[in-house]
Amino acid sequence: MAIATLGSSVGTLLAAIALAIDVKDRTNSGLWVGAVLVVAYLPTVVIGLTLGPLIDRLSRRNLMIGADLVRAAVFFALPFTGSPAAIVTLAALAGIANGFFRPAVYAGIPNLVPDEELPAANALVQAMENVSWAIGPILGGLLTAAAGPHTAYWINGVSFLLSAVLISRIPARMLQSEVALTRGHWRDLGDGFLAVIRSRPLLAVLIGWGIACLGIGAANVTEIFLAKNTFHAGDFGYGLLYGAIGGGLVLGSFAGSTLLERIGPAKTYAGGLVLMAAGFGGAAVSPDIWVAAACVVVGGAGDGGAIVCNAVLVQRGAADELRGRALTFVMSATYLATAIANGVAGALVHSVGPRVIWGGAAASYLVAAFVGYALAREPRGAAAGGPVH
Repeated sequence: MAIATLGSSVGTLLAAIALAIDVKDRTNSGLWVGAVLVVAYLPTVVIGLTLGPLIDRLSRRNLMIGADLVRAAVFFALPFTGSPAAIVTLAALAGIANGFFRPAVYAGIPNLVPDEELPAANALVQAMENVSWAIGPILGGLLTAAAGPHTAYWINGVSFLLSAVLISRIPARMLQSEVALTRGHWRDLGDGFLAVIRSRPLLAVLIGWGIACLGIGAANVTEIFLAKNTFHAGDFGYGLLYGAIGGGLVLGSFAGSTLLERIGPAKTYAGGLVLMAAGFGGAAVSPDIWVAAACVVVGGAGDGGAIVCNAVLVQRGAADELRGRALTFVMSATYLATAIANGVAGALVHSVGPRVIWGGAAASYLVAAFVGYALAREPRGAAAGGPVH
């Protein structure tokens, strides 16, 4: 699972840089760049609100393999597209596949390891994604500057095929203790919503991370403008900034796993969000791309720790037969917040500037830290490591 995640994530982030550069160079429009990012998230929102029970009723392994094959086909088709609208359409198809793939991965992890190893297992898989953040964007910036975006698209397509092969070698029973029985699709969907509302750990992620995602979405869509227009650092500067966040994410994912076991999820979660505020706020006032890159390493470390907490809180807060739909509901809500922020920031970037938007993102992380801490705290007498309702 970890190696498959590494392979597909490197290609995905390499291609994400290429997509953003491709659309910006074609249009020089914050709205078009925002559209590419929005369609990466919006399908997950739709799936979480309407199709989440499928992740509990169908084979999670087969869903992951199917998602990889769809994403491979998308990136093999992208070199033959000729307009921003076509790029956005294909990115939306990849977003639909992502909407099934990620919840299936994180719903399956608790079945691969015992509960006491869950933080370390999540940190490992998350670290693979975070290593991709450190490697993929820099390669993407250099490769796109040297050879254009199409090479990045081909590499990404191959990475998804390799991921599908690796996942096919995991026995299906190791990703799912039992296939959930249906009470009817809409009742199944409602059961997932209720599981989230009744669980403090799930609410911590739904509300706390939802607030943070407003800042994340705004920062994501304006990152390329901060690098290329504010710091005048070109395609390489964008890749450097993107990759520096990834380096911080790698550090934060491993540190978050250790801290989660030692000081608990509430303090780890709040601390990670405060680090995000400090790092991204520092980047907003940096004099150049190098200082900004150093700042976002700090912010990325906080992000990595918070994401590990997200996974463990959701996995421990829902039973296996409900975990898939609970995950998709939480993801859909947080992705919706990200997508809204993508659109708003894309529309405002030319009028207020990326520095102001990044400062606002830092403020949202501070608010999220207070909310997340309040909800993730275990009531006195609660069993350590168990779900808290």
